[in-house]
Amino acid sequence: MVDRVVATPSALALIAELSAEYGDILFHQSGGCCDGSSPMCYPAGDFRIGAGDIHLGDVGGAPVYIG
Repeated sequence: MVDRVVATPSALALIAELSAEYGDILFHQSGGCCDGSSPMCYPAGDFRIGAGDIHLGDVGGAPVYIG
């Protein structure tokens, strides 16, 4: 099976820092253009996952979705 999301050791360390400070987090990347194309990081309860969003996997314990 191929991993659909991966992170470097430095990114995993940052994810751990963010989680320690803010609690559970998630990543979302819109399928749109411009600013929406950048992956965004949210506290888990602050972003509503839509019916069209796809869970790509987890990285550093944080789920990663794409629209």
